Amino acid sequence: MATYATPGVYYERADSDNAGVSPLRTDIAGFVGMAARGPLHTPLPVQSWRQFQAYFGDCIGGGYLAYAVRAFFENGGRRAWIVRIAADAASSAGLDLADAAAVTAWRIQAISPGVWGNGLSVALRATHRLQTIMDPQHSTPDYAQVTRVAGFVRGTHVRIPVKPGMAMYRMVAAVDSANNRLYWVDPDPRGRTSIQQSLTGLDPNSTPLLESVEYTVLVFDGTRLLNSYEDLSLLPDHPRYGPRVLAPLSTPPPNPRDWKLPDAPPPVCITEQRTPSQIDALVPLAEMDAATFLSGGLDGLSQLTVRDFIGETVDAMDDDATRQDKTRGLSALVPISEVALLAIPDIHIQPEQPPTYQPLPRCVPNPCLPQPPPANAVTPILTPDLPPRFNDAQVYQVQAAMVQQCETLRDRFALLDPPYDCVSDPRLGVAAVRAWRKRFDSPFAALYFPWARVVDPLFLPGVRPRDIPPSGHVAGYCASTDLTIGVHKAPANGALSWIQDLTSTIDAATHGLLNDEQIDVLRAMPGRGLRIYGARTLSNDPDWLYINVRRLLSMVAKTLRQAVRWAVFEPNNIATRTKLHLAITSFLLTLWQRGALAGKTPRAAFYVICNEDNNPPALRDNGELIIEVGIAPAIPFEFVVLRVGRVDNEFDVTDTDQAGAAA
Repeated sequence: MATYATPGVYYERADSDNAGVSPLRTDIAGFVGMAARGPLHTPLPVQSWRQFQAYFGDCIGGGYLAYAVRAFFENGGRRAWIVRIAADAASSAGLDLADAAAVTAWRIQAISPGVWGNGLSVALRATHRLQTIMDPQHSTPDYAQVTRVAGFVRGTHVRIPVKPGMAMYRMVAAVDSANNRLYWVDPDPRGRTSIQQSLTGLDPNSTPLLESVEYTVLVFDGTRLLNSYEDLSLLPDHPRYGPRVLAPLSTPPPNPRDWKLPDAPPPVCITEQRTPSQIDALVPLAEMDAATFLSGGLDGLSQLTVRDFIGETVDAMDDDATRQDKTRGLSALVPISEVALLAIPDIHIQPEQPPTYQPLPRCVPNPCLPQPPPANAVTPILTPDLPPRFNDAQVYQVQAAMVQQCETLRDRFALLDPPYDCVSDPRLGVAAVRAWRKRFDSPFAALYFPWARVVDPLFLPGVRPRDIPPSGHVAGYCASTDLTIGVHKAPANGALSWIQDLTSTIDAATHGLLNDEQIDVLRAMPGRGLRIYGARTLSNDPDWLYINVRRLLSMVAKTLRQAVRWAVFEPNNIATRTKLHLAITSFLLTLWQRGALAGKTPRAAFYVICNEDNNPPALRDNGELIIEVGIAPAIPFEFVVLRVGRVDNEFDVTDTDQAGAAA
């Protein structure tokens, strides 16, 4: 440690400890599908089912996405990335707001595309929250001498009456609170803009009342008030500028790990339609007391294609427009590094229109309560688009793209659902799903059979169920297992929630047949509920037979890859190698202590080599560092055999592990 003699302040470098290694989360799922609303082809993270409803709406007859996400959270999931898809025909409902000169100033539109926006109505009211009296005799064309300036800020839109029925409008460029002055032209030349205008032509003997001009936007779902947005300004310099306050949904940052959305988005957003010269004119908006319905919203599902599900590979030479057009559906999840599970249940969609119920009698409102503004348009009838049914070739194309992404990135795992025909035709039995399984050979995917049957929220409680793909339930259970025990635990033999039945009843003999072909089965266990009773991948390599082994290796590789980044450009000497060896050994030792690795001792469970043996001088001179890591993952007990035999006049019960037979 340095010693000091002269009093003073000295600088010392004190780097934080970068050598520690902590496991990364493996419970985060990525879903791609169709929803009632929400941004298109943009991944957004949700933390709960209620937050999903706020951003993407409730269950719809034309998609399984909402059902799968609800199943994910009901079974223990805590965070999921959602990508809503639609064809290019999708559009947002909107309404143009004109100013007093009949120029379109703002466009209010639904926060996301879809026919849901056609059910929103909007009213606009002008308010004058701030008032002050002007003294023209002590004012100049560049500023106004007023009685008070409290509340006025740069960008405040001000109405100045000239005579009855006529007024001029100016923007406050600066505020002098010491002298009670509102400047129309900024006294600092560096703050002047084209919108700032001098004020002339006032009667010096008058005392005009200056009023701020702001707007309140009322948003209704039909006639039910959803939100009220007050003090919105027409001018970009104001902190409450309308298009800034009600801006479109933000996109994820470049490093989106742990990035969170607000609990709920506003139902509408505002976009500026005026040119800079029209903004400089300072013409106020025309009020709209009667609520007017938005129009033009389309779901864009009838023209849906496989390309909308999987997108295209982005080329480094693509421009921004081409890159955005290619980034659709599944490809939008590529940069989201924290996704560990993939599911696309909507490729199996069997669309159906939601039920229509006779509306309840209209209640007479209490005349003593505030009344909603009258609507100046007939309430529209919302008829959502329905997507097409996809054939087996299209289903395989999407699932093959899922597997390809997992194999390329090697940090996520695909949960595959069998096609609808495999679970709906009793004449085929399990032959169809066995044939479907033969299409895949990958350790990064698993196939689950049969489908789940849940109570359909679109109908009255208990009226009818709906059959949905099981990937949402499986993803939720995997997430719950990862959070409570660890990724090394096989995601099986746990009871499922929010599930009433299965589309097929699997007996023991059929289960054995499917298990041998590595099809993971959901079964109704007497007295134990509905459970996942399989944990095998779709790989024909016996080394990658189990899901937990593949996912554990992916987690370890990803964790170490990120944990050793600090070593780049560090000296390639024994000190750096020792720090790396110690950090990785400590991490693997923790995994062994948690039961993730096999072996009675750490030496039997893993090894780490980072020394001069695998880093010879020629390699070090080339600026390279080799770290060799080997681990022995724990294999799950898949078969437990109880051998009961008679010994003299006693019974002898032996619990024997037959895990080896599973391979």
